[in-house]
Amino acid sequence: MTAGWILGFDTATRATAVALANHGGDTFEARDDPPRGERPRHAARLLPLCAEVLDRAGISYHDLERLAVGVGPGTFTGLRIGVATARALAQASGIALVGVSTLHSLALNALPAFSDRGVEAVAAVLDARRGEAFAAVWRIDQQDGDPLIEPGAFTPQALLESLASLGLPLLALGEGAVEFRQVLESSGAFVPDDEAELHRVTAVGHCRIARDLSPADPARIAPHYLRLPDAEIARRAAGT
Repeated sequence: MTAGWILGFDTATRATAVALANHGGDTFEARDDPPRGERPRHAARLLPLCAEVLDRAGISYHDLERLAVGVGPGTFTGLRIGVATARALAQASGIALVGVSTLHSLALNALPAFSDRGVEAVAAVLDARRGEAFAAVWRIDQQDGDPLIEPGAFTPQALLESLASLGLPLLALGEGAVEFRQVLESSGAFVPDDEAELHRVTAVGHCRIARDLSPADPARIAPHYLRLPDAEIARRAAGT
């Protein structure tokens, strides 16, 4: 079996997504999607899902070339669980660790489905709550390069203006694209049907991106929150 296994996982959204891939194109996926109204199950499901894909591939942690963890943006609790788990696994096993942008990985869902359909850019959009969206944009044919719009937290109006200013045929993906469909479509973006698989964060993109990243000290891998947590905003407002 081809070597070069990478185990990737993401806990930035309500879902817990895990993928295992190697240089030969073998890929195994597992995920947990809580029903609407139920809390995320990252802490309970992440390690069992990792064990599941390793078992399906017939390998162990000792066979891994590296780990790739989604660093967000996303929910504060979810990101803390994912990053803490990745650090612990890397430190315990000596496996190289890289942090991967959840938005960048989501944008890769556009390939190859939309690479030859006149779309020039892809916006990855996650629901940031508080009436905002986490978003970033890449050229669909240059997704290994710098983003056209850097990851950030946007109000609907700011996102509309930023996307419209690009003047490019654009595809928007992610739960945020569904939530802010009206805003995105008014900017000229195409948003797939609400139930399209393209909107789901998977860890397959994490594995692909991780191959081109340099491993880091696990202690230096940190969540990319992009904004302050609710508790900190409340504390500052109260002047404490």
